[in-house]
Amino acid sequence: MPRSTKPPVTPPAKGSSKGSKDQSKGMQSLTGQLLIAMPGMEDPRFQRTVIYVCAHNEDGAMGLVVNRLFGSITFEDLLDQLEMDIPNPVHNMPVHYGGPVESGRGFVLHSTDYVREGTLVVDDGVALTATIDILRAISEDRGPRRNILLLGYAGWGPGQLDAEFQANGWLNVPCDEELLFDPDLGAKWERAIAKLGVSVSMLSGEAGHA
Repeated sequence: MPRSTKPPVTPPAKGSSKGSKDQSKGMQSLTGQLLIAMPGMEDPRFQRTVIYVCAHNEDGAMGLVVNRLFGSITFEDLLDQLEMDIPNPVHNMPVHYGGPVESGRGFVLHSTDYVREGTLVVDDGVALTATIDILRAISEDRGPRRNILLLGYAGWGPGQLDAEFQANGWLNVPCDEELLFDPDLGAKWERAIAKLGVSVSMLSGEAGHA
C-alpha cells in the first residue's frame, strides 16, 4: 500500500503526456488518471476510494483521495489553525481526506482557471496548488471555479504503484472532471467503476484498466 515518505510532485517531462511510457522501465504513466480501489482492497485506509494521480514516474507516485471527508474539521477551523484572519470566509467548504501521509499538509485540487506561482497543472482542466494564497483567494471568492480542499496525500515508492496493479489492487480510468469535482462523495466510487462499463458485482478481483 502507499508508503509514508514524501513522494515527488513534479510535472511530466517535456514532450510527455498522460498515458506516456517511461522508456527506461516501460511503465505507463498514470498521471492525470483516476485510481479506483478494487472491491477486495484490504487496507481500510483505501477501501472504496477514488484517487486522482498528480504524479507518476520512475521516482514514485503521488495522489489524492477525492471521495472522503477529513473528519469533522471545517474550512474555518483550518483558517484558524493557520492564523488567517479573513472576514466572511466560505462557511460551507468541506475539507477532504487526501490520504494518510502528512495529514497536516494541505492541498487544493482545482480547475485551471486559477494558475499562480507554485501551481502544478497536472492535466488539461486540472491543477494542484498547495499555498496559503489559494486559501485566501477561495475565502474571498477569487479562487478557482472548481476546487477540492484536502489534507494529506497518498504516496508510493519507485515501482510500488505498478506492483499494486499487478496484485489486483487498483483499476484506472481517464479523469472525468464532472466526476472529480462532484460534491456527492458517496457515489463517486460506483460511478468511477461504471465508467469501465462494468458493475461492482461483476468485478471478481482481476485488475484491469481502461
